[in-house]
Amino acid sequence: MRMIKILLLAVLLTPFVAHSSGQEVELDKAPIDRTDKESLKRGANSFVEYCLTCHGADFMRYNRHRDIGMSEDDIRTELIRTGQKTGDLMEAAMRKKEAEQWFGVAPPDLSVIARSRGADWLYTYLRTFYQDTSTYSGWNNLIFDKVAMPHVLHHLQGWQTLEPGTKNLALTKSGTMTKEEYDKFVADLVNYMVYLGEPHASYRKELGIIVLLFLFGMLGLTYLLKKEYWRDIH
Repeated sequence: MRMIKILLLAVLLTPFVAHSSGQEVELDKAPIDRTDKESLKRGANSFVEYCLTCHGADFMRYNRHRDIGMSEDDIRTELIRTGQKTGDLMEAAMRKKEAEQWFGVAPPDLSVIARSRGADWLYTYLRTFYQDTSTYSGWNNLIFDKVAMPHVLHHLQGWQTLEPGTKNLALTKSGTMTKEEYDKFVADLVNYMVYLGEPHASYRKELGIIVLLFLFGMLGLTYLLKKEYWRDIH
């Protein structure tokens, strides 16, 4: 039941917004590769640095990052910032009541955000923020109109504005990253959030292939056994 509530919350509130955009914008293809452990590690660090302050990942424990090649020491030094243990859940640093006071609604849990929104949506969303003085935060998003979430990555990407009468964004002030560097940064972050939604996905696929090979092998043996039984009858 708790899992269902979290999934519904992620669908309805992601990423803690007031209304969904009516604009039709073609989504960019996210370069997802769950087998790229270096990308997942970079994404995990970015998630902890920029997302975990407000959003939690309550279905993920820190020690599960051993699956992507991180040791216990790596997890303690790179991911844990609040004195938690490696076996603890990845809870948000911000309290829900404080978030509700500041933003009007508590930021949703991000454990299943990639499964509810999709990797392409997240990849496009994190790259299409633009300045908008009509909103409370001073930011808006091309695919999510009147977004309540401020652009927390603007110092990396830079400041963008929406060209009047179009859906084109123009960079008005550079950030610390080039466009290519920021796209790569977002790709790693989204790749990690895809992993976050289903940590067992790669193992499940590998196990599925093994099971199918076993079944095909058994099918061959069964056919040979059938021929052996029926050989004397014919």
